[in-house]
Amino acid sequence: MKSRTARPARRETMGGLAKGLDVIRAFNRDAAALTLSEVAARARLPAATARRCLLTLAELGYVMQVGRTFLLRPKVLELGAAYLDSMNIEALTKTYLEDLASQTGDSAALAVLDGGEIVYLARASVRTLVRLEAHVGSRFPAYPTSMGRVLLAGLGPERLARYFEETTFEPFTDRTVTDPAKLKKLIGECRRAGYAAVEDELAYGVVALAVPVHDHTGRVVAALNSSSHSRKITKAKLVRERLSMLQQISTQISAQLQRVPGLALSAQV
Repeated sequence: MKSRTARPARRETMGGLAKGLDVIRAFNRDAAALTLSEVAARARLPAATARRCLLTLAELGYVMQVGRTFLLRPKVLELGAAYLDSMNIEALTKTYLEDLASQTGDSAALAVLDGGEIVYLARASVRTLVRLEAHVGSRFPAYPTSMGRVLLAGLGPERLARYFEETTFEPFTDRTVTDPAKLKKLIGECRRAGYAAVEDELAYGVVALAVPVHDHTGRVVAALNSSSHSRKITKAKLVRERLSMLQQISTQISAQLQRVPGLALSAQV
């Protein structure tokens, strides 16, 4: 993905808070322990600024220092938990996703779009995919995923055009669609058909089918999917056997969105 474009500072915003969040986002699965210089480089901050942020986060309990390296502490989970609690996602989807996973013998998930990525809000599974294991909070690029294409199909023309302007499309496998023209066509087909299915695009062996979840106005606010292993089921069979099931559950979840106003409102941002 291309780096975020710097936005003009507003008079009432806190630059220090934004920098602190950039420092937290510098850490991930492949960079769990970072030196000060590495944090500064990944967060695109001067070393002195990154150091102040790290020391503040350490004092608050979000970061710990071991020798020359820094690591996130479990307290960071409270930030994500606050979002999930405010949305009451677990109560909303627990039964639906668990039932879907039980009926299919595979995985079911609910995700939203955040920038150019999808973020898992809830997930249920009775089977572990060998090549790709997602969990609540997992983030993946939108373009090679079924849920991502459903969510992109729900964007207005201006937001979708901006997505294509700001995104670098890189292959994850030799089957990943990276040509912008082909992706636009697939997204258009998804918008017309009401679903998206992918196979071996994000990771080999992963096949998934997704449908949109709507709010009371018809706006796409989330995506629901069922995923499996391509050795177990083909993409065509996945659509044939599970599309109506997914659409029914999506309708049920959509009907419950009045209990989760924050999710509907967040889709407008």
